[in-house]
Amino acid sequence: MIPSCFIKSVLKTNLLPALFVGIFSAVTLQAPKVAAQSGNFKAAIYEQASEVSGLIIQHGQDIGAIKDFYSPYNLNPKIEWQDKIYVLNSPEERQRLVEVHTDYLNKLKQLDFDNMSVYGKVDYILLKKDIDFDLGALKKEEDEYNKITKYIPYADDIYQLEKKRRRGTFLDGQQVALQLTSINKQLKDAIASFKKTESIDKPLATKGKNAVHGLQQRLKNVYDFYMGYDPMFTWWVPQPYKLLDSSLTTYAKLIDSKGKLITTQKPDSSGIKGVPIGREELVRQLKTEMISYTPEELISLANKEFAWCDKEMLKASREMGYGDNWKAALEKVKTSYVPAGHQPELILKLYNDAISFIKERDLITIPPLAEETWGMIMMTPERQLVNPFFTGGKEISISYPTNTMQENDKLMSMRGNNPYFSRGTVQHELIPGHNLQYFMNSRYKPYRSDFSTPFSVEGWSLYWELLLYDKGFAKTPEERIGMLFWRMHRCARIIFSLNYHMGNWAPQQCVDFLVDRVGHEKANAEGEVRRSFEGGYSPLYQIAYLVGGLELWGLKKELVDSGKMTFKQYHDAVMKENQIPIEMIRATLTNQPLTRDFTTSWKFYDFKN
Repeated sequence: MIPSCFIKSVLKTNLLPALFVGIFSAVTLQAPKVAAQSGNFKAAIYEQASEVSGLIIQHGQDIGAIKDFYSPYNLNPKIEWQDKIYVLNSPEERQRLVEVHTDYLNKLKQLDFDNMSVYGKVDYILLKKDIDFDLGALKKEEDEYNKITKYIPYADDIYQLEKKRRRGTFLDGQQVALQLTSINKQLKDAIASFKKTESIDKPLATKGKNAVHGLQQRLKNVYDFYMGYDPMFTWWVPQPYKLLDSSLTTYAKLIDSKGKLITTQKPDSSGIKGVPIGREELVRQLKTEMISYTPEELISLANKEFAWCDKEMLKASREMGYGDNWKAALEKVKTSYVPAGHQPELILKLYNDAISFIKERDLITIPPLAEETWGMIMMTPERQLVNPFFTGGKEISISYPTNTMQENDKLMSMRGNNPYFSRGTVQHELIPGHNLQYFMNSRYKPYRSDFSTPFSVEGWSLYWELLLYDKGFAKTPEERIGMLFWRMHRCARIIFSLNYHMGNWAPQQCVDFLVDRVGHEKANAEGEVRRSFEGGYSPLYQIAYLVGGLELWGLKKELVDSGKMTFKQYHDAVMKENQIPIEMIRATLTNQPLTRDFTTSWKFYDFKN
């Protein structure tokens, strides 16, 4: 598992635009000379750039510039460089984002797509897809914003004050005080009126709360800019500002409290809250992620994989002497936990086991510096409430009991992070999983970080669980049960996530499914479902593990099992394309003919065998 913030964490610097544009320009200008050489130099260039990479970098920088310019500051009086707070777009900011995106679509149309390399064509398709998605999201945001403007009639007055602040326009302090007093009166009327509203749709309530919060932050920037520096502003404005700021806080909480989720789900006792997005939105997001299957087809895929896991689990259970009572065998495995204080050394042992296994079979190139520099931290009890298992990226975050936990919670944490469960997932978080991803993606085509998808991020690490199991990494029945537990868990994620978002299941059903079908500890199952629906992850994130892993497995069959590539060649090549949709990695490695208007179509899973 990996924190959602990792998806955007690969290296970005202001030097990248000049670097990649310069590199590719050099190749273009020296084309006759390069053509006369062995081709190794050109191949090296394509590891870092393409005909479109410069445009991608410029687009990202331009969109970032717009977001930075129109967002309020998060002022820190102790440092020189100030951060921004990314709040709900103002109408002006949203319009500028649409204009810049549209300008880049026009730039793409002017490129000579047909004469590009496959790397350039892939980058073209990814940039176009990304822009189209963002434009769709901005249109949806505008439609929702228009529905809540009746609740914030004073918004334009605050936006105009902020607009003047951005260029330091002199403000008449007395006039500003009168204006803020007037806005506060409108706001108090709005609060009185809104209290009579029984409820509004939850997504609109969230949008309304975010709009009010954004206005509050923008107004604070106006106040912070002039307060203390402009004598008349400092004389007139503080009291009306503080009254208005307090009213905005009250109003944001009121709007949020009136949000009611419109759903056909039965009442739920789990206390876990979320917002199902519906089948139509699931289909749209799957298409955006370049997954050419319906939600129903993916549930069938998960059930087929589950059936395979069931057979393997029964084999292991019988070998342990428990017959077909696999839950009894699983219970025995859970009791193998190490004493508190010894989990970090277990993690290191399991890491070394996996690395030795991988190196002996020459499965992938592992840079020595990557081995040297991965980190290790202990997970806080607060984080363990929503993520009862360890996570990874630049470091592995170890989930294990702390002194502040209740005794039952301590035991569940130890049982859920036992050596056999952990054997299948340490390399998922470290090498060759997320840690190696971070290492390689920051060094090869880092400009593609904006195209990152969980189907590639999580799919890569999950693929290694599939491959290591297939290669015999789990030698004993206990080790097989530990790895199968996680494979069943990933099957279950697909089933409960999609059923939840299609309105078929409530959160408590998801918890019960994990306990009954996978064998989770109750607290761990609750943490997993809470993480899925309240943890800030996209609706498709939890299905991306196994689906992405099976995409890479299907591509492995196509390229490695056929003898076209070795395992090492295949894995190294995938790493160097960064975390883009796997269908685009496939297009690159197979030199697939591509068109400007490419749409997803790859069927990577065999339902028959």
